[in-house]
Amino acid sequence: MNPTALTVHAALARLSAGELRASELVRAYLDRIDALDPTIRAYLAVSREAALEQAVAADERWRAGNGVRPLEGIPLALKDVLCTRGVRTTCGSRILADFVPPYDATVVVRLSAAGAIVLGKTNMDEFAMGSSTENSAFHPTRNPWALDRVPGGSSGGSAAAVAADLAAGALGTDTGGSIRQPAALCGVVGLKPTYGRVSRYGLVAFASSLDQVGPIGKDVRDAALLLEAIAGHDPMDSTSADQPVPDYQAALGQGVEGLRVGIPNEYFVEGMDPEVEAAVWEAVRVLEKLGARPARVSLPHTPYAVAAYYLIAPAEASSNLARYDGVKYGYRAPGGKDVIEMYGRTRAEGFGPEVKRRIMLGTYALSAGYYEAYYGKAQRVRTLIRRDFERAFAEVDVIVTPTSPSAAFRLGEKTEDPLQMYLSDIFTISVNLAGLPGVSLPCGFTAAGLPIGLQLIGQAFDEATLLRVAHAYEQATDWHTRRPPRAAGEAP
Repeated sequence: MNPTALTVHAALARLSAGELRASELVRAYLDRIDALDPTIRAYLAVSREAALEQAVAADERWRAGNGVRPLEGIPLALKDVLCTRGVRTTCGSRILADFVPPYDATVVVRLSAAGAIVLGKTNMDEFAMGSSTENSAFHPTRNPWALDRVPGGSSGGSAAAVAADLAAGALGTDTGGSIRQPAALCGVVGLKPTYGRVSRYGLVAFASSLDQVGPIGKDVRDAALLLEAIAGHDPMDSTSADQPVPDYQAALGQGVEGLRVGIPNEYFVEGMDPEVEAAVWEAVRVLEKLGARPARVSLPHTPYAVAAYYLIAPAEASSNLARYDGVKYGYRAPGGKDVIEMYGRTRAEGFGPEVKRRIMLGTYALSAGYYEAYYGKAQRVRTLIRRDFERAFAEVDVIVTPTSPSAAFRLGEKTEDPLQMYLSDIFTISVNLAGLPGVSLPCGFTAAGLPIGLQLIGQAFDEATLLRVAHAYEQATDWHTRRPPRAAGEAP
């Protein structure tokens, strides 16, 4: 069997049994990246020499039989919004095209401590602003299931890499759906943890009250393994929660007998792709057959979530991105006659259209005379959305929804209509506003062969129940076993 098709847990079993060496596994991934990524373009940078060097060290650990760590020798990819010491971190932007951080993000440190090997940095929408990975300053990424389609965003490079077997797993970030939506469009599993569950130290900020780092894997067990490795309190992050990290893998085999599954009225709306709706309802029936108890719930402020998000997130982005001025680091435009002109030229040349759009929107929302009318009101709506979930979770254990209203759309289809692009995250945004965990996993395919994602939403810091339900559904179906029938260089 091609080792790049293995899940993380299957690869670990083979490494443990001596049937596979880490160096063989890493070389297989690097060879596959060489063959397929020139077309899929999931990566912005590949750390070939460092990965091979770490693989040799992992082989020694496995041979010695002592000091073996939870992810020893597993090749992973990192979204290029996570700082990596000595390795370029661009955030998909020209303004950071040559930025090399002097430190690692906490999640990178934790993966390294667990024995994981970083294959490279993946493509993304610039500063994580987008739903298609077409806003990257460098190139778009293609969906491995259909090369004329988007992989979703902003973590599209990470999702495409996992779907195309260009990495065993990956990390992404999720501000309004940027892990879950690309996971759905690429047919893999993506988990957005509770806000504060995973450290944001070393994550280049988009919207600080919304951003969260999470795993993308080939199945639910892989997502659980990766979450265990990166979760936990971090004194370097003031928003990191001092909460114990459960044994997520232990929760996976418990089934769903007696669990209450909520189906929100507001998430099955006009305009949703009928194939998506049908697949999600079938998933509910599968859960019911497994012993779960479906129940209708209401999240009445859901219709206001997109509007609230696109005031809060741009406002925070406007503040966070003010630091990119050409003075301390990053791109500096030449030829300015004074510092003001240099600032203007640097930001005009360094930022792409979507980032500029959101900075202007956020700056306007925070400006004198408009702060209370826009930003203040959006924050009050956010509170109402959180209370909706609190009331719903008094009645149910998890909530089931579609992840995205449609399957992957064509490259270029929505780039001229920002509102339609924003609506791609209509089912995921509320979860970020409320700070809750959510997971997307495959639940079917369209007639055109494109993956459909099922979203499960859980209570704060209850990722264990979320993974438990996701795993039970996954084991009762075979959607997660299907791989893209074609990628660059492969026959249909």
